[in-house]
Amino acid sequence: MEYTTLGSTGVEVSELCLGCMSFGSGADWMLDEAESREVIERAIDLGINFFDTANTYSNGESEEILGGVLDEYERDEQVVASKVFFPAEEDPHPNAGGLSRKTIEQELENTLDRLGMDTLDLYQIHRWDDETPIETTLRALDDAVRRGQVRHIGASSMWAHQFADALRTSEREGLVSFETMQNLYNLAYREEEREMLPLCEREEVGVIPWSPMAGGQLTRPHEESRATTRGEAEADTFDTPYFEGGGIEINERVQELADEKGVKMAQIALAWLLHKETVTAPIVGTTSVEHLEDAVEATEIDLSDSEMAYLEEPYEPVRVFGHE
Repeated sequence: MEYTTLGSTGVEVSELCLGCMSFGSGADWMLDEAESREVIERAIDLGINFFDTANTYSNGESEEILGGVLDEYERDEQVVASKVFFPAEEDPHPNAGGLSRKTIEQELENTLDRLGMDTLDLYQIHRWDDETPIETTLRALDDAVRRGQVRHIGASSMWAHQFADALRTSEREGLVSFETMQNLYNLAYREEEREMLPLCEREEVGVIPWSPMAGGQLTRPHEESRATTRGEAEADTFDTPYFEGGGIEINERVQELADEKGVKMAQIALAWLLHKETVTAPIVGTTSVEHLEDAVEATEIDLSDSEMAYLEEPYEPVRVFGHE
């Protein structure tokens, strides 16, 4: 496993981040505590030191499971990230979600309790809050850093103009600034290349994309995209644009190149992302040790410039997705 610097934080993280949304009981395809432990422990064995969870994943179960496993390892060796915005309970009260000072402070306390940690390495806003001024949110996050509860802060999917406004507000007010962007970016969804990725590169913001395999739709032939329990659930729940704008041909080219190289489609899709200079560490969610090991093997796949261009060529603009 290779390591890279996370934006301007100076923190060294593995080139893959283990996404922890699949840990808990929030859906049929998720892993219970024992199954989750197996994945987390294997990730550590493989050299992964970067873990991403959120208060809303299985209403906090993901944080509890991750924290319980990592408690048996050297804490200083792990980089743990969580998020706030969406409510972490099935029947939320009015201040259970959003990015007000009240919500941030109470949810951060709950997150740290579930993780069993005093300090979180990276605390991210899970989306943009139209109801709370960004200065209010940033002041609450700045205080959390000053209290020693959080080391660095990051943001997730939003419009580039919103992210630019947040960065300028931090600069103007002398507040802690977002140092990472967790955005939707994969071979089938490249709208972030227009504004967000150039902004992140200019501002030295670490880019840690979510859904690098397009919710599984780059891991198997398009006619089988609903073949798994998770794939069917995501197709029914989210109106994704992955098969719009040349998406079907992209899927076919991923399959073709995977066959040529004797690897899996998911490995080609992930290798493409790892070859993008603006990307720091893709967030890889998995429901099996086998898929985790496949992802790590993908870090060794070399794609030529012509192969990268061949995979990218069919792409056409699609509607913006993932900001809500």
